[in-house]
Amino acid sequence: MRDETEPKRVKGSGVKFAYETLRDEILSLDLEPGAVLDETSLAERFSMSRSPVREALIRLAGDDLVVTLSNRSTVVAPIDLQSFPKYVEALDVAQRMNTRLAAELRTDLDLKTIARRQKEFLATVSKGDHLAMSEANKNFHMAIAHAGRNPYLSAFYERLLNQGRRMLHLHFAYLEQGDGEVLLTDEHDDMLAAIRDRDVARADALAHAHTRQFRDNFISYLKQNYLKDAPIISLGPAA
Repeated sequence: MRDETEPKRVKGSGVKFAYETLRDEILSLDLEPGAVLDETSLAERFSMSRSPVREALIRLAGDDLVVTLSNRSTVVAPIDLQSFPKYVEALDVAQRMNTRLAAELRTDLDLKTIARRQKEFLATVSKGDHLAMSEANKNFHMAIAHAGRNPYLSAFYERLLNQGRRMLHLHFAYLEQGDGEVLLTDEHDDMLAAIRDRDVARADALAHAHTRQFRDNFISYLKQNYLKDAPIISLGPAA
């Protein structure tokens, strides 16, 4: 029997609840790459039927956060380190192009939106909430992309940002280890200033440097933690 103390869910909200809960647990690495996601167990956990759980897993697969293996089991998607150089290469191109376009085409309203997103990002940094930080970071960069007025480039960029959120989480954790690296929040301010000044060349250079900082810090993280954190940096699922 249903626990009377449990709040009633609106019809159709079960999918949203399961999806958002699992998404956040995957992005924050509470659910590690390779972790098995069993529909029956998840349905029991969320006190719902398997149908909304299955739909939530389908949505997560569309986000590249889960994969279905040949034996039909569903697992949390691996963080593919072998593809990291290609990922960063694509991220660099997308970040530079969208930032260049923003510097060229932005409106005053765009500037206000970007500035607001930066304030939201700084607020999450002060709280040290990595999941909120990665979400706010994505929102800041997507505000820039929307200012560039190219929906194809912004959609490509958003997919890359989503795919990189777990790596960004590890990037934040590495910076907190106190090995001399710091989170350069002023890079966002510099990018905003270049966009405000319509300085396309500087916006391009800052976007490139921003990607390079992420790349270098993440590689440093891997060098320090590869062996002891092998489950987190799995190269791929077992066949």
